[in-house]
Amino acid sequence: MTATPMTPGVVPGRLPPDALAANFCDVAPPLDDHEAHVASDRCYFCYDAPCVTACPTGIDIPLFIRQIATGTPDAAGMTILHSNIFGGMCARVCPTENLCEGACVRMEAEGKPVEIGALQRYATDDIVLAEGHPFKRGPATGKRIAVVGAGPAGLSCAHRLAAKGHDVVVYDARPKPGGLNEYGIASYKAVDGFAAAEVDWLLGIGGIELRLGERLGEQITLAQLQADHDAVFLGMGLAGVNALGVAAANQRDAVDFIAALRQSDDLAALPVGRDVVVIGGGMTAVDAAVQARLLGAQNVTIAYRRGQDRMSASAHEQDHAVTSGVRIVTNAAPLAAGPDGVTLGYTADLPDGGMLNTGERVTIPADMILTAIGQRLEGVPHGIALAAGKIAVTGPGRTSVPGVWAGGDCAAGGDDLTVTAVAEGRDAAEDIHAHLMGGAVAPVDAPDMRG
Repeated sequence: MTATPMTPGVVPGRLPPDALAANFCDVAPPLDDHEAHVASDRCYFCYDAPCVTACPTGIDIPLFIRQIATGTPDAAGMTILHSNIFGGMCARVCPTENLCEGACVRMEAEGKPVEIGALQRYATDDIVLAEGHPFKRGPATGKRIAVVGAGPAGLSCAHRLAAKGHDVVVYDARPKPGGLNEYGIASYKAVDGFAAAEVDWLLGIGGIELRLGERLGEQITLAQLQADHDAVFLGMGLAGVNALGVAAANQRDAVDFIAALRQSDDLAALPVGRDVVVIGGGMTAVDAAVQARLLGAQNVTIAYRRGQDRMSASAHEQDHAVTSGVRIVTNAAPLAAGPDGVTLGYTADLPDGGMLNTGERVTIPADMILTAIGQRLEGVPHGIALAAGKIAVTGPGRTSVPGVWAGGDCAAGGDDLTVTAVAEGRDAAEDIHAHLMGGAVAPVDAPDMRG
């Protein structure tokens, strides 16, 4: 449900344009040459590097950092992009504190890891933002593959297939490609249209056709795709939004709020409440809460029904929210919502994983309520088996239907991260290629893309 302009207190232009511009500048500015060399010198270049194991795309992190340290950042960028074609965006949005940097030996020894994410951005930005594409297509195979979803999983799959000489058609329901990179992340994490620029760069390899505004189950069907293509990859993400259970006229999906902000050409035209309450405990909740604060909301509260240790938002993101002026209230479940506020019931986490309602309540003023309690899969074609509400897959994304693969947020078993979606799309592409060409599956880091 979308908050209407008539909701009292929800108005645009709470801050002047110069303040908004300052608030939404790059939250983590890029390293300069000196900073990159200092940061790279801290790496031990471990032979059996735990950071590589922690990276879902398996980037050879010690190698690319050594390449930066020896003055060849362009080679470092290519090392990254061979494994992760979305290396630029992942450098900005990955929860590195839980992945590569969390596993860094320096973290164990000193409590401060090598700045792997910042170094990855340093190495990839010049390549991604430059004219031309560094990879070339292999010889044409005559095979044609349909990819549903132009997000990280779908485009990663499409790029790897195009590099192998296949023709790829990517279908997406939205008017722009990019998926969550374009519509779903905080604006201050990827400024100056980087998400769109990265997609344009990726498409520069050729052999990828985009068909936008075409949704599976409406304009296209799985049967049609199977009839017209040699293989199909499903990477459409999670289009549905879970319902809160309590409703009010001033309630809005946090996903829609972030998407509207991401697509806005004038931040001063976006309405935001004076007192904003965000229901949820994940990254979407944090992104929505922080951006509401940056738009000029005076009081922003994240309310989560379980303890803080159960929040799926990383500790780094939680700290960022708090330092941005967001209050986090945990063990508080929404009971009722209205024009004046949200009534929360206090809870307690039980040792067996259950949750107890304590009977205590509190009402928090709210003229705007944003719900971020998870997304769900919609529009699954008949015959595709599900597991835990997502598409069931085996191995590198094989579904229950022969000739159909899946990956990213719509597939079971992942952790709903951009980097995981990229890895799953890439690995599915390798398996699709092997299936179509009758060969063995190549290692995912094989130099199959010609630089």
